[in-house]
Amino acid sequence: MRNAILKIAAASLAMLTCSVVQARPVSYAGGWTLIEIANRAQTAGLAHYSLAHNFSVGLRHEWQREGDVKLTAVQPTLLVKRWFGRDYQGNLYLTVGLGTATDESPNNQGSEPASFVGVMADWETRTLFVSYEARFLEQGVLGNHSMHAARFGWAPYVGDTGELHTWLMLEVDRRRHFEDKTSVTPLLRFFKGPTLLELGYNLTDTGPLLNFTYRF
Repeated sequence: MRNAILKIAAASLAMLTCSVVQARPVSYAGGWTLIEIANRAQTAGLAHYSLAHNFSVGLRHEWQREGDVKLTAVQPTLLVKRWFGRDYQGNLYLTVGLGTATDESPNNQGSEPASFVGVMADWETRTLFVSYEARFLEQGVLGNHSMHAARFGWAPYVGDTGELHTWLMLEVDRRRHFEDKTSVTPLLRFFKGPTLLELGYNLTDTGPLLNFTYRF
């Protein structure tokens, strides 16, 4: 009887995590993850390796389009806490970055040491999703930036393990260094197996959103 209960619990957990594991900034121990991000503020790439189930280290390179600044940084991420319920999962992450920012604009203000700290939190069932993310970036004379973003999502159907999962999402972000400080982006999230793709369009800055994640 006990073994049967454990098997049922494991199966339930697997069904839940098949829909939530894909967008996490920390993978399983020994796993690699490639992440591409393109939104109204930046185009960025991150490759990270998970040293443990709750800690990853990666290299991030991003182009901040508004100021034409390129940032390269080492980015460790810590899974601080994970909550499991009967039909939900929650996560809290902290991340930091240390590197160099370089001015690529005609102003050519050179390079500056750069650092950032960030927090990410999410809560999810198989059909509902809520998340919050914030990042605070310092780049000396090249500008200090802050970002806050919240997401709300709904899955129109519940897919089984190995099937294509689809989410309808709405993202609201705030960036004080932008003329339009607050923006709204509806988007679609698709994932299957180790691959995740997000496609959206920013209604405020009228530009596309394209995010891609692959784990191996």
